[in-house]
This record gives sequence, C-alpha cells and structure tokens, in this order.
Amino acid sequence: MQKLLTTFALACLSLSLQAQDLQAQISQKASAILPEVIKWRRYLHQHPELSNREFKTAEYVAAHLRSLGISVQTGVAKTGVVGLLKGGKPGPVIALRADMDALPVQEKVDVPFKSTVTAEYLGQTVPVMHACGHDSHVAMLMGTASVLAGMKKDIAGTVKFIFQPAEEGPPGDEEGGAPLMVKEGVMDNPKVDAVFGLHISSAIEAGHIQYKPGAAMASSDWFTIAIKGKQAHGSAPWNSVDPIVAGTQIINALQTIVSRQANIVEAPVVITVGKFHSGVRNNIIPEEALLEGTIRTLDSKMQQDVHQRIRRTALQVGAAAGAEVKVTIDTKTLVTFNDSALVQRMLPSLQKAAGANNVSVMNWVTGAEDFSFYGTKAPAFFFYLGGMPKGADPRKAPGHHTPDFYIDDSMLDTGVKAFCHLVFDYGQTTSNRK
Repeated sequence: MQKLLTTFALACLSLSLQAQDLQAQISQKASAILPEVIKWRRYLHQHPELSNREFKTAEYVAAHLRSLGISVQTGVAKTGVVGLLKGGKPGPVIALRADMDALPVQEKVDVPFKSTVTAEYLGQTVPVMHACGHDSHVAMLMGTASVLAGMKKDIAGTVKFIFQPAEEGPPGDEEGGAPLMVKEGVMDNPKVDAVFGLHISSAIEAGHIQYKPGAAMASSDWFTIAIKGKQAHGSAPWNSVDPIVAGTQIINALQTIVSRQANIVEAPVVITVGKFHSGVRNNIIPEEALLEGTIRTLDSKMQQDVHQRIRRTALQVGAAAGAEVKVTIDTKTLVTFNDSALVQRMLPSLQKAAGANNVSVMNWVTGAEDFSFYGTKAPAFFFYLGGMPKGADPRKAPGHHTPDFYIDDSMLDTGVKAFCHLVFDYGQTTSNRK
C-alpha cells in the first residue's frame, strides 16, 4: 500500500513539474514574440481596411501562417483566413478567433503609426482607422500561432485559427462576418469542440483580463420605422398628418418600453433612435419620416418581447396620429453567451496568463459582438483584455469607435499567453476525460 501511495505521489509531482515547465515555456515564448506582435499590430494599424475589404490584411496573415507551416485556407466569407495546426497528440479541435476589419473613422491620435488611409464606403470616400482594436486582435493571434507552431508536438488536438472579416458589419446588403463564416462551415471540417475569443479594451488596465459567465454582451438589432402621413403647407397643419410629430411621439413612447415595461432586473435593455430623416423645406409639412435605431438586450426571450413591444407601440402611436407605420427589425448579432461550465473550467488558464489578481468578473456589456454566432455551434468563451495605460483613469479613457481611441500595446503578450494556455489546458483536460 505504501509503495502505491509513493508511486501516486511521484506521478502527481511529475505532472505538477510538467505543468510548471509548460507555463514557463509559454511565458518565455510569448515574451520573446512580443516585439513582433507590437510590430505587426502597428503595421496593421497604419494600413487598416474596411469590412469585407480586408484584402491586404488577409494576405499579411496568410503569409505569416504559411511561414509557420500551418495549413491555410483563404477567401472564407470573402476575405477570411483560417489556419489549421495539428498537434502531436490526439485531442479536441479548439478554435481561436480574431477580427480584422477597421472603421470609417478619422484618427486624431498623434502616433508614429497613425492611419492616413482613405477608402470608399457606401459610395463615399471616408477615412479609415482601427478604432476598436482589431489590429491588436490580429497581431495577438498571429503571435499565438507562432508560439503554438513551435510547441506543436506537445499540443493535444488541433488548433483552428479564425481570422474573421466584417465584425463591424458588412456594407450595404452584403453578407459577411461571423454569420457567413459559420454558414461556410468554419466550425466544421474538422468540427470545433470549443471556441475562444478576446477583445481589447481601452478602459481596462493593460495586462488585466475581465470576463463574465453566461450572457456577457448584448444582442444587436437594427430597426427602421417608416411613417407615412399627409403633406401640407406649414401654415395649415390641420390639413396634414404630420409624420414629424408622429415620429417624435413614437421616439418618446419607445423609451417607456425600457422605463416602464421591460423587467430590467432580469437583464438590461437599450433602445436608441440614432437617425430621424424627414422634410426638405421649413414651411412644408412632409409626407414621410424615417426613424432608424438599435436595440440591445441580454436575454433572448426579452429580445423577442421587446421586438413585439416596439412594433405595437409604433403602430398604435402612428394610428392615433392618423399615420401609416411600417416597422422593420433586422437582427445583426445574438447575445454573446459564455458557456458557464467552460468558463469555470478555463478560468485557471486566464489566471496563469495574467496572474490571479489581474483576472476579475465584469458587468454586462451592452455593446455587441458577432462572435456570438460561433457559440451556436460549440461552447464559447469570450473575454476582455486591458489596453489602458497603467495609472490612467478608466472614466476618461477614449471610447471605442472614436477618433481618440488609443491602447497601450506593451502587454499584448498577455493575450498570447491566454490563448496558448487555453489551448493546452483545454486539450489536456479533454483528453484526460476521455
């Protein structure tokens, strides 16, 4: 009996030493690749491309993956790149995702790698900027590929690197982004067992990681409300059915869905009207008005309930004014849902990457992510990585999608470490369970 206990203890010690050695290897390799990750990120920042137009970015990524001996597929969902790395041991298929597209934003931050790029967007020439950090996502996943390719023989399973276009939404009526990636089979052949993604944040201190089990980011629905009234001279409103007045009443009524109808104890709800188009002259009451906006919910049942309430509210308010109303709602993303069991299982991986004291639970985020579509095909875990300079005030941090957006890229190796630990730990624990 004593001999068995001794053997067991030695085996446990051996596993512990192997785990420590692996962690040290990942840390050393991620730190060593950091200068390259920063270089890649700054190059991509200086050469941004809009959604579904990431041609040069895709070439840049594909060339890097091929240089590592990774099998590469290009042209996925228009400009997407998928790399496949088979480990030296049997195990699961683990997907890691980074988004590649930039935004039509004019950069104001005075950095040496500032973007001066312009491009065509919906028929207009616009400035282009990585105003949401996708350049850092791509660079970190490129760095992860470098580290994992060098540790290939120790990986249990297969790693699928997903470099996705059009996360910000394809232009016009084009298809794109994660929905098209999924439609074209990126989660199959081979079938993905778990998928992981991260997002840089300008308001979380660099090197820190935040996460939330369950519903983490909101669904995003875009709506239009078309109002048809009756045109008349501005001096005789009684001869009109004024679509502007009806539109303002609809806008006010929509806010009561949030303040008086939705149970926000269960989950937050946001309804925002961002556009109001009507009229051509100050003394003419126009015939038509168009409202456009967004809906954010963090519960799928509440999402459908809010849709019904918006339709009912707009139609009835319009009817009271004598106007015809048509409501159209287009779902852009689902709720980004982190599989709670997967989060609990992989939390130690994030703690290895950033340090236990630098990993914490976050609140709901009413921003949306099309990463949510991958979660319909496999257990998913999406988390945030800090990019705010140390000591800065998060309340004053420049927001995403703004000209002043800025991140400190000196600790992007934390994201590389996180991805690497997730791959090794998920592969090892899955193989042990089988």
